[in-house]
Amino acid sequence: TRRSADGGTFDHGAQYFTARDPLFRSLVEAWVAEGVVAEWHGRIGTLTRGVVTPAKESVRYVGVPGMNAVAKALADGLDVRFGVRVERVAREGQAWRLTSETGEELGLADVVVAAVPAPQAVPLLAGAPALAAQAGTARLSPCWAVMARFEAPVAVELDGAFVEDSPLSWVARDTSKPGRAPGERWVLHGSPEYSAAHLEETAEAMAPKLVEAFGKALGRDVRAVEAVAHRWRFAMPAPPLEDTALYDAALGLGACGDWCAGPRVEGAFLSGVALARRIAGP
Repeated sequence: TRRSADGGTFDHGAQYFTARDPLFRSLVEAWVAEGVVAEWHGRIGTLTRGVVTPAKESVRYVGVPGMNAVAKALADGLDVRFGVRVERVAREGQAWRLTSETGEELGLADVVVAAVPAPQAVPLLAGAPALAAQAGTARLSPCWAVMARFEAPVAVELDGAFVEDSPLSWVARDTSKPGRAPGERWVLHGSPEYSAAHLEETAEAMAPKLVEAFGKALGRDVRAVEAVAHRWRFAMPAPPLEDTALYDAALGLGACGDWCAGPRVEGAFLSGVALARRIAGP
């Protein structure tokens, strides 16, 4: 969740989530009761060069007041440290010693879980070569995301759309989600193919390109008063691994994520639960 110059927010990563698995559904129901998430009743469909096709009805959830509300709820009571990148996980006796990229000693751990994109998990799993090799087979597609703010409402009978025949794959009127500040803010996601082709371009160059693509998808010219791009280098598994989670019980080293169980918030949750159960044992 990123802040806009007008004080509003953008969900520039995960846009919404669904709940199909009974375990995840029960957790989501608890989040709804606590006000952490709410249903998004946005008008969702497909957008193809100005032609709008409504999608079939589905229950979609979002965090309130931003998607990061879910992460904050999960982190409640935990010792979470931001801005620290673990670079080295080395065996020391029956434990693992963690060291940051700046050389800071982060202490010992009995069990280490790498809940990060597969390419970032591989070096952390070096102590378990078989797991590292398995994670190394996962492929993740990139995504350029643009956070665009407009002075007036964009005239389209949609609040979220899967975009076809375009450099874009998805667009969403962020301000249509519950609990958001007023305004006209949109998130534009580049397609995996387009994002990969422009992976090393600057954010400053990508923002106007995707705003222009948004206009073409709508079939009219649009001008944003603010447009900021963010590159998600490892956005979507393509495809995910067959294993729901990776774990070496003898070493106490494992990994999980949507690249194991499926490219959805629910997939990430189910992967984490599967790994937790393997760590806990019988």
